[in-house]
Amino acid sequence: MDFESSNFIAATRTALNQLTALAVHYSLSVIGAIILLIVGWMLARLLSRWLYEAVSRFDGVDLTLAQFFANVLRYGIMTLVFVTVLGQFGVQTTSIVAALGAAGLAIGLALQGTLQNIAAGIMLLVLRPLRVGEYIVTPAVNGTVMEVGLFATELKTAEGLYLLAPNSILWNVPITNHSRRPQRLQELTIAVANDTDLDLVKRLLLGVVERDERVEKSPAPRVFSDDLAADKTTLKVAYWAKTAVWTEARRDLIDRMRNTLIGQGIVLK
Repeated sequence: MDFESSNFIAATRTALNQLTALAVHYSLSVIGAIILLIVGWMLARLLSRWLYEAVSRFDGVDLTLAQFFANVLRYGIMTLVFVTVLGQFGVQTTSIVAALGAAGLAIGLALQGTLQNIAAGIMLLVLRPLRVGEYIVTPAVNGTVMEVGLFATELKTAEGLYLLAPNSILWNVPITNHSRRPQRLQELTIAVANDTDLDLVKRLLLGVVERDERVEKSPAPRVFSDDLAADKTTLKVAYWAKTAVWTEARRDLIDRMRNTLIGQGIVLK
């Protein structure tokens, strides 16, 4: 009985010592994991904020793009910290990294179209072929840009309609930006009878254009013959105007030139 009691006491002490060692080991691991998570979270937040501010300082870089890069860095650091914490508890992180890679590949294949829009959005935000407030024309969509996002671009059509265009259809096609350049050329076509005094018509048209303050003085406006048919002569009125008033100037000048010619008894064809 005394022998069995001694063995029981010895086994109990051994078990208690092992439990104490395990408790100390895992308590240190838990404390270390907590410290690592706190430090990693603070580091991720600090570096992401630093990257956001650094990218935002570059001229022409959209804040949406800066925030995207900052979030990618932040979540990337937190993922590394999480895998390191699991390694503290003896978990084989190699298999976890492989699983994360496989999951990322599967998600990438499933979201191929979405990722294509994100990639196109990044290129649009970096190269800036279009900006908010500019009017663009593409083979697929036309309208004034309201917002450029990572997934899609919001536009307002000439009819005032709301249009949401995926970034992929804006990046892979030619874009004509009607608002980017400060000046635009306008060419108006006017046809008159062949027996009309062309010198008089040219002087009248040139006078109307030159008196308009919205028309640029350099390059100077021009009026020239563009085509000759059996029953009419086609004239071209070419002038440059500021892009902001280009449409308004065109409409006004058409009316003024028409009224001026009719007032002089010139018949338009």
